[in-house]
Amino acid sequence: MNLELFSLVKSSVAMWLIVACSVAAVAVAVERTLALWRFGEQARTLADAVTRALFRGDLEDARAQCERSGSPAADVFLAGLVASAPAAGLAGRPPRAQSAEQLAAAVERQRQQLNLRLRARLWILGTIGATAPFIGLFGTVVGIMQAFHQMGLSGQGGFSVVAAGISEALVTTAGGIAVAIEAVILYNFLNTHVQRLALQFRLLAEEYLEIVKETLPPPAAPARAAREESA
Repeated sequence: MNLELFSLVKSSVAMWLIVACSVAAVAVAVERTLALWRFGEQARTLADAVTRALFRGDLEDARAQCERSGSPAADVFLAGLVASAPAAGLAGRPPRAQSAEQLAAAVERQRQQLNLRLRARLWILGTIGATAPFIGLFGTVVGIMQAFHQMGLSGQGGFSVVAAGISEALVTTAGGIAVAIEAVILYNFLNTHVQRLALQFRLLAEEYLEIVKETLPPPAAPARAAREESA
């Protein structure tokens, strides 16, 4: 039976595609599992370290914590630190403090980019789950066409003549459905996991943003100080 199946895979382009889809689905699932492994725990640990540094007023240590971290969440926290620092003003003018809206926008942009990174390559699983049955069906149709073609060449009729060819052709449909089930299960599992991580990190980012805003000077403070000095 194994030799017959191997022979069928070798002789059918559709089965080659189905096997390739199965391997690709497993590879994507393994890669995403490793990429998402302990993401929430690492993000929480980094957030705690950065907020402790902020409470101490040590902005440099907070930045160093982000730069040393290997967590994808580091870019989000670092964006908040960069946005909270006063921006260089024009020549002859004092540094300009970023507003709370600009700070929130900077953090949100990085958070959206992180969401895209978390969902990377999940579309491959969705595509395989949607197309694998049609690949199998295509292989079955081609196999049936070949079986009837052989019946025409031999000049013999009857179901017994084409039964073997049709049964082999139907294997591609079964293989396509099996791979589609595999891909859909993996996609749903990983997609749900990513959604949960994204929600947890959104709450974490909002908490972090509130802490950063506490250390953010009022936007009008530099301008007011400049007027007092000129007076």
